[in-house]
Amino acid sequence: MKMTGNTILVTGGTSGIGRALAEALHDRGNRVIVTGRRQALLDEITAGRPGMVGIQLDLDDPASLPSLADEVRARFPELNVLLANAGISQQEDLTADGWNASVAEAIVKTNIVGVLRVTAAFLPMLKERPDAALIVTTSNLAHVPRAAFPAYCASKAFLHSWLQSLRWQLRNASVEVLELAPPYVQTELTGQHQANDPRAMPLDAFVAEVMDLLEAGDHPGGEVLVESTRAMRWAERDGRYEATFAAMNPA
Repeated sequence: MKMTGNTILVTGGTSGIGRALAEALHDRGNRVIVTGRRQALLDEITAGRPGMVGIQLDLDDPASLPSLADEVRARFPELNVLLANAGISQQEDLTADGWNASVAEAIVKTNIVGVLRVTAAFLPMLKERPDAALIVTTSNLAHVPRAAFPAYCASKAFLHSWLQSLRWQLRNASVEVLELAPPYVQTELTGQHQANDPRAMPLDAFVAEVMDLLEAGDHPGGEVLVESTRAMRWAERDGRYEATFAAMNPA
């Protein structure tokens, strides 16, 4: 992926990793389009950043994504990078009386179906560009799950597998398919406590390392892995899966 001169669409770009990456990519000399539900927040993010544009997107509204796609095709036909970053997470106690699948269904709708729909909407545009890239944010929990977050971890495992198939199918196309698998990062994904948790990787440090990896083209097999994620990524290969799982999920 080239690092400057792109037109980049970032979904889930109004907070956390998405916003930080959008700003870092904009700082590198890219035109960045950020999507989100609240126009006021989009206006706040793009203020003072010429070349950064905010467009509303509500994946719960069936008309929102087609409207976004039409607007991007009309205003930004040079779009060549899609960063599909939108995602939600929530704990689930599957042993609780009255447990139902509502949380899991919401996670699947956003983390899986949302990524599939956004990719389907913009992949035709990307395939028309000579230097295109699709980047999808997954998680290191795709490889060793935290049992308290079963649907979230499974949704990221789905994306990891799906991206491998997509990468193979696009092997002769001009679209580079990258998977960004963050560790536990100081964001509000699971609440304010995560943003302040000293065990989590600082957001600015994570984004700086990701940008260095992208700049160097250091993403074997299409996986963008910061140093702290590599042990979990290769735990099963290296015979450490059971020990790693037990450490993450103490009895």
